[in-house]
Order: sequence, then structure tokens, then C-alpha cells
Amino acid sequence: MASFNIKTGDTVKVIAGKDKGVTGKVLSVLREDDRVVVEGVNQVKKHVKAMAQGQESGIVTVEAPIHVSNVMLVEGDGVTRVGFKKVEGTKKRADGSSYTVERSVRISRKTGEEI
Repeated sequence: MASFNIKTGDTVKVIAGKDKGVTGKVLSVLREDDRVVVEGVNQVKKHVKAMAQGQESGIVTVEAPIHVSNVMLVEGDGVTRVGFKKVEGTKKRADGSSYTVERSVRISRKTGEEI
């Protein structure tokens, strides 16, 4: 399992496959399978049986997962690769004293700014 550069809520552009060029919001990330579900991308028909009374059965259209390598993060008017950078910050202890910590943040490889 690789580290993921894409998170839920990011806006991504599909760079390969039948939906190439489509931009959408990431609805969920499936880390075990290296896949993401993107809004309006890779839509498939699914047959649904009415499980509870009042729920309708029929054929519904849902988004299926696509491989994470087929999407790129959108920044501004184009796409960018994602990098990581260590940033120092301060935290406070319960007794009121503070200490410095390093945290990893995502950065744009194109502009170098924090995402």
C-alpha cells in the first residue's frame, strides 16, 4: 500500500480512461485497493432490490471507484503533482508549557505553496 497524495474533498481531474478530462470532487478514498471514488466519474448502472418497506427497487446510476494513478490534483486552472514538506509548529502541554513539533504538509510541485 502506497502513500496517498489525494484526500477526500479534493478536486481532481481524470487523466486516463473513458472519462479522461473530467473534473470532479473526491467522494471517498479506498486505501486498501489504491482507488478513489470521484463525483460524476465512472458511472455504472446498479440493480437495487427493495430491502425495507418504502424503499424502491430498480436500476440506479452510481459512481464506481477508479485507480488513484488515473487522477491528478487540480490547482488553479491546471493540474499539479503533490509533494510533502516538514513544517515546524508549537503545541502546548497541559501544564501550560509549549514545545515545537514537526508536521508534514502537502505542497504543490508546480507553485511550491501549501495545499
